[in-house]
Amino acid sequence: MYALSYRADTANGNENTHWADDSCDLRSGKIRRENCLAEETFVKKVFYFDAPREKYQCDAAILWCFDNRFDLGFRKFLKRIGVINFDPIKVAGGAKSLASPERETDREFLLEQIRKSIRLHGTKRLILMVHSDCGAYGGLATGFRGDAQAEAVHHEIELQRAAAKLLEGFPGLEVQGYFVDFEGVWEVEIDAAREIQKHAVA
Repeated sequence: MYALSYRADTANGNENTHWADDSCDLRSGKIRRENCLAEETFVKKVFYFDAPREKYQCDAAILWCFDNRFDLGFRKFLKRIGVINFDPIKVAGGAKSLASPERETDREFLLEQIRKSIRLHGTKRLILMVHSDCGAYGGLATGFRGDAQAEAVHHEIELQRAAAKLLEGFPGLEVQGYFVDFEGVWEVEIDAAREIQKHAVA
């Protein structure tokens, strides 16, 4: 258990806060106080577990939406296709911030996260996800006037755009795209994205 002390320095009329480490002897109940003139707060372990220390080879980095309605189902799907150790990148809209970001900095942030996944965990596979009734797209009712088919077609195009951006920046990366609705997971072929990337290189 660790003890952190708080000290308010009011010299010359200035109030500056300082934090310093104190030692805490739980058996004796004694606390050695250094530069502590006010109150103490304690940091204590509240949950115990054993985590592996070894670095892992990433099966895939996953760019998906943080909408919790689809979390359990998509995790089960990932396990079925053999994705166990993965780097989750969760942002509103999932692949939207690559395909049609509100700001270019949103796209750059995601690309940097993917670069780090590749560098730190040897990632060679990237899975893109968008889903039905996504608030980042305005929702099914508002954004697509309740037309599920129009929504699905739009999201397929979005996945193609996102994949093209990835292949442009990471030519050797394996990219897969999935549209998730309330009935299941639909795979989107990204051949068009590869063609876009080939023409861009040519």
